[in-house]
Amino acid sequence: MPNSPLLAISPLDGRYAAKCSELTLYFSELALMRFRVEVEVKWLLFLASYPSINEITEIRGNSLKKLQALYQNFDLNDAERVKQIEAQTNHDVKAIEYFIKEKLQDCEELRSHLEFIHFACTSEDINNLAYALMVKESREKILIPSMQDLISELTSMAKSYAGQPLLSRTHGQPASPTTVGKEFANVCSRLQRQLSQVEATQILGKSNGAVGNYNAHIAAYPDLDWLAIGKEFVESLHLEANPYTTQIEPHDYLAELFGAFVRFNSVLIDFNRDIWGYISLSYFKQQPVAGEVGSSTMPHKINPIDFENSEGNLGVANALFNHLSAKLPISRWQRDLSDSTAIRNIGSGLAYSLIAYRSTIKGLGKLELNSEAIDRDIDDCWEILAEPIQTVMRRYGIHEPYEKLKELTRGKKLDESKIRDFIATLDIPDSAKSELIKLKPREYLGSAVKLAEEI
Repeated sequence: MPNSPLLAISPLDGRYAAKCSELTLYFSELALMRFRVEVEVKWLLFLASYPSINEITEIRGNSLKKLQALYQNFDLNDAERVKQIEAQTNHDVKAIEYFIKEKLQDCEELRSHLEFIHFACTSEDINNLAYALMVKESREKILIPSMQDLISELTSMAKSYAGQPLLSRTHGQPASPTTVGKEFANVCSRLQRQLSQVEATQILGKSNGAVGNYNAHIAAYPDLDWLAIGKEFVESLHLEANPYTTQIEPHDYLAELFGAFVRFNSVLIDFNRDIWGYISLSYFKQQPVAGEVGSSTMPHKINPIDFENSEGNLGVANALFNHLSAKLPISRWQRDLSDSTAIRNIGSGLAYSLIAYRSTIKGLGKLELNSEAIDRDIDDCWEILAEPIQTVMRRYGIHEPYEKLKELTRGKKLDESKIRDFIATLDIPDSAKSELIKLKPREYLGSAVKLAEEI
């Protein structure tokens, strides 16, 4: 059968493959193998450079380059060889160990080092560090920049639309005005807070043996401070060392990280739905793209497909993240393999998120503010001035101001003249009355413009 995206089960490898292809460098099975090889090689180099381990010497020169090339140049042929070895071992990490030994067999200088490959390691010593590096590097190089791009685009729009009045809707009903820019600024602030938590989550790792106690390490070298050595090695990978684990690093940091992604994604779902609604009200027009079809039967339609695509993919991402956050920190006794199955889906959650961020950015690029429609709605809603009028009445001690405005406005359509006639009857200072009479719905904006401009 030919290898075609049309045959992929997951849309990540089919329909959406081009939209998240960068993540194959971090979360494909080949990538997992490459990171495992990197951890194994760096552990060997670390041990060889340690002064108190006399059985092997520090690796330099061509031998060092040969070892580093194992992960730096790891390719599809290497991955296929690992799979061939795994077919015999029925163990993916042991296959990595055998692959490395096989590659070094013809290197005379390294033959004495071969049994220090995977020295005192359980598979999870390699796996947890490989996944930590995968998450750390993809977060820094792919996810965070995309999240920043999204926030930057929204911030630019918040400032551009800072002064455009917008009729608010609470419970779906007309409410005190805001501005388009202020509503964008609200989203920017929320997203930035969650992005900060994504950035701040420490990526942990462990290298402490079969049940987290350095049992084998101490049996071989009882005089060495393995707690310090393990910490030093993990930190050499630019990870935070976790000294308290069972066989597995407990994945609590992953739950923390995924929780931050879920919150970021939920804010974006909220935004996508709001923009969808504003497009349906004609507050935004969408620029037509040549060749695109909005409906198979209604030629006039330009559907908000980018925001809908983003919303759908964010929902899938959050479902995966929520499951992983609940599943990964739980392990029966010192270890069970259910986490090993689930953790392979990290890349899927991040990929669906990445696709969604880019879809929203694409949708934002098509938006065109329709000031005429927005102004028409707010100019036709004089009843929203009931709030400032009754609040000024409260200041000057008018009895039951809320009730009076409720009787005047609730469920009724008012115009400028009726509002001004009511204000004229109020027993308040002329200066306050004059200010209220001059007030128009699109001018009752509070600090909305300032807040939008300062985001």
